[in-house]
Amino acid sequence: MSNLDRQATPSVCGGRGFVVAEPVRELLAPRRVQLGEGTEVRRLLPNLGRRMVGAWAFVDHYGPDDIADEPGMQVPPHPHMGLQTVSWLHDGEVLHRDSLGSLQTVRPRELGLMTSGRAISHSEESPKEHARLLHGAQLWVALPDAHRSIEPHFQHHTDLPVVTAPGVTATVILGELDGAVSPGTSYTPIVGADVTLAGGAEARLPLDPDFEYAVLSMSGEAEVDGVRVLPGSMLYLGCGRTELPLRGVSDAGLMLLGGEPFEEELVMFWNFIARSGDEIVQARKDWEEGSRFGEVQGYDGARLSAPELPTTPLKPRGRVR
Repeated sequence: MSNLDRQATPSVCGGRGFVVAEPVRELLAPRRVQLGEGTEVRRLLPNLGRRMVGAWAFVDHYGPDDIADEPGMQVPPHPHMGLQTVSWLHDGEVLHRDSLGSLQTVRPRELGLMTSGRAISHSEESPKEHARLLHGAQLWVALPDAHRSIEPHFQHHTDLPVVTAPGVTATVILGELDGAVSPGTSYTPIVGADVTLAGGAEARLPLDPDFEYAVLSMSGEAEVDGVRVLPGSMLYLGCGRTELPLRGVSDAGLMLLGGEPFEEELVMFWNFIARSGDEIVQARKDWEEGSRFGEVQGYDGARLSAPELPTTPLKPRGRVR
C-alpha cells in the first residue's frame, strides 16, 4: 500500500472542486509505476484528471503476475500518516509487518486494513514460499481531520459480508452495500466492494445518490452502465445515481469504490497525507531522523529513504470545475 515513486510530486486533493454532481462516464487510463523490486502497478488514483473518489485517494492495480521463480512483492519499511491502507488480493499472499509489531499474511478476499493515524511504518512482501500468481489492488482512504491523528492500528478480517444475485457476488470490503456492512473500521461514509460477474449475467447494484463512485476493472470484460471496461482501467461515475447497471461480457471481476465527496482539501506527498506543506516537511524530517514512525522488526533489508521535496511550496489551493 505504498507509493515508491522516487520522483514523487505533491498532489492537491479533496474539496468539491473536482466532484461531478451528476452521473458521468469518465474512463481513466492508468500510469505504470514500478513497485519495489519485482512488481509493476497500474496507478489509477491520483490521476491527471481525477484525484479522489469519496475518501479513496490512491488506487493501484497489479498483476496477475507469474512469480513462481521470482521473489514477488518486496516493499521495504516505509512510513504513512493521515490515511488508511487497504490490501485486497485476488491471487497470492502478502506478508504485512508494521511498527506496532503486527505480523500477518493477507490472502485472497481477506481485508488487511492499516490505519496510520498520526504515524506508522510497515513493509510488504511475498512470503518465501508463495503461490505462482500475484494479483490484487492497493488502496488508500484519506482520514478526515477529526481522526487523522488517532493512534495507529491494524485489522485483519477474513469473514466479510456478501451480497448475491443470480450470476453476481459482491463482497463488502469497507463501508456498506445493500444493507451489508463490513467489519472494517471506517471514518467517513464510504463503500468498497469486490464484485464477481458471470459471463452474460446482468445486475443493478443499489447506490447512494449522495456518493460519488468509480469502478475498477480487475479481470475479464464487463459493461458498466453501457461502457466496456478492461482490466487495469477505471470508470469514474460521478454522483446522483441510485443504481448501477452491470453486464458480464465474460466472467469478470470489478471493484466498486464510492463515498461521500471529501470536503477537506489535502496535500499528498509520497506516503503522507496532510493539510499543509509544513506538515509534509516535518513528516519527511521525522522519517529520515528515525523518530515518530517507529521501527519495523524482521524485514530482511534496509528501510526506504524519502524522496526529495520539491522546491515550490506545498499547499492546498481552491479549484473550480
